[in-house]
Parts: sequence; C-alpha cells; structure tokens
Amino acid sequence: MLNYNIRGENIEVTPAIREHVESKINKVERYFNEDFQANANVNLKVVNNSETKVEVTIPMKNLTLRAEEMHSDMYAAVDLIIDKLERQIRKHKTKVNRKFREREGVGMHFANFTSAEQTANTDDNEEEITIVRTKQFELKPMDQEEAVLQMDMLGHNFYVFTDAESNGTHIVYKRKDGKYGLIETNQ
Repeated sequence: MLNYNIRGENIEVTPAIREHVESKINKVERYFNEDFQANANVNLKVVNNSETKVEVTIPMKNLTLRAEEMHSDMYAAVDLIIDKLERQIRKHKTKVNRKFREREGVGMHFANFTSAEQTANTDDNEEEITIVRTKQFELKPMDQEEAVLQMDMLGHNFYVFTDAESNGTHIVYKRKDGKYGLIETNQ
C-alpha cells in the first residue's frame, strides 16, 4: 500500500489533483505483493508560468523509484511519470531475475513482486551493465563544505566521504541546477 505526501509549489493541490495523482500512481502497486508498504513523495511545481514539473519518488528497501516530467498539462505529466516508473520496475525486475538465474541456474524469482508480474513481458533489448574499472580509497573524515571543495577540485559530480561529526559515510553531489545535494547513509 502506498502512502502519499503530495506537495505543491506555486500550485494548490486540490482534491481533484490529489485524486488523479493517487489513482495513477496506485497502478504501480500491481507489481508488488499485498504486504507492500511505501511512501510516495509527489512534488508539483509550476515553472515559467506555463509548464508543470511533476516529481515522484518512492523509496523502498532495495529500490528507489524516481521520475520527473515537465509538461504544459499537469495531468499529462502525471500520466508520463507512470510510464517511467513502470519501465524502472520492469528493468529492475529483469536485472534481479537475470542475476538469480545466473547464480542459481533455475527459473524466475523476484522478491516482493506478484507471480502475475513475474511472467510479464520485459524489455529484452536492455543494455548489459559492465563495470570497467574499480577504485579503492580510504575515506578521509571531513565536513560537507570540504567534501564539496574536494569534489570540485577533482572535477567529479559526486564525492564520498566520512562525516567528521557523525562518522557516517556520506555523499555530496552536483545537481542539474548547479546546486549541491547531500546523501546521508543510515548505519
């Protein structure tokens, strides 16, 4: 079951908008078992007084679904978001099933997905993920500002570091809008 957190920026979230968003996003529940529990965070923004930007994030234990779409019609943007979320689910399901078959040499398996969806058609023309380089390094304790400086100095768009205060592993990253983000890991 999905719980919703729907926010509007420069737009009022009316009951009609809320109902449309919830009814559309509820479609992804069919990919999961009955005991499925997650929060769907939905952000609606009006951009340039003409376009609506819709962002949906559904964090789960082993997967975070995230999609965003800009469109002049907010309802159309929500419809396009559902297509993106379903593609992400199918892609993830295919990867997990492929790994399981390679390891176990048996039929399909996918935890949290319903048996009806286990036999659904998936995209066969997906790219194969190949890791071409592995790096090892020690994480230096530092604060967020120093991590951002290190990232910029290296010319990367993310940087992993140990937070000097909490001793947790964190990641700073450069966003598309040029600002910075921070990911804090739970330990």
